[in-house]
Amino acid sequence: MRWILGIGLIVMAGVATGLVVTRPERSDASALAGLTGDAARGEQVFWAGGCASCHAAQGASGEALLLLEGGRRLPTDFGTFVVPNISPDPEHGIGGWSLADLDSAMRHGASPEGEHYYPSFPYTSYIHATAQDLADLKAFLDTLPASDRANEPHELGFPFNQRILLGGWKLLNQSSDWVVEGALTEAEERGRYLVEGLGHCSECHTARDALGGKTGAWLAGGPNPEGKGTIPNITPGGLDWSEADIAEYLSSGFTPDFDSAGGQMADVVNNISHLPDSDREAIAAYLKKVPAVE
Repeated sequence: MRWILGIGLIVMAGVATGLVVTRPERSDASALAGLTGDAARGEQVFWAGGCASCHAAQGASGEALLLLEGGRRLPTDFGTFVVPNISPDPEHGIGGWSLADLDSAMRHGASPEGEHYYPSFPYTSYIHATAQDLADLKAFLDTLPASDRANEPHELGFPFNQRILLGGWKLLNQSSDWVVEGALTEAEERGRYLVEGLGHCSECHTARDALGGKTGAWLAGGPNPEGKGTIPNITPGGLDWSEADIAEYLSSGFTPDFDSAGGQMADVVNNISHLPDSDREAIAAYLKKVPAVE
């Protein structure tokens, strides 16, 4: 009986240790206390981060893109995720959130209630966002119209509906390291920040493994996570456009062959077109530094 009890205690200790190691990480509110957000700068962060592409209503355009009522459905191999309301409504949106709440969600995938968010919210990319950018983003979000649209639960089967398992997933898949290292120009560093961080390009342009983690083929494309077609390779091995071609595409949506962006990429172009020319040029410069994948 003693050895059975001993094994039981070891198992319990292992489970307890695992729960501690994989608990949701929250941002330190005291470290953010001195930050003041600027709504004008926050608008640029908003467009760079593609917030409207998911959180505005399907088909929204113009001013309607600023009503972040949620409700879009994102079908995946794991089930259907329903995008939440992130308008300033204090009951159904995030109007009651502090900067620490937003920072925790964006960079750590943790809710104000201490639960893990699913990585359909791209916090594995947003982890690179600076605290000042998030303070600016919050200042801008607070100026937007509120919506009282109630959030709907995700439609996930077992075991994917067990949020506690996401702690282990984060240990395997979440890192603050940059993919492209080495000597970079100021423009290339800015491009890296936009591509690897706020712009979260890898969320679509990098293939996934069976558990939804990104493979090593950085930005080399792969199956569309929504099950329709493929996402293209945008490394130098698959995209031979010049930097000027890339920057123009991100501004107008037109390719060098006079084709135009469609589907989700049309939304991305609309977002990035709100940024200054220097940011699009920085993205183009960074993409030329990405290791080529044929």
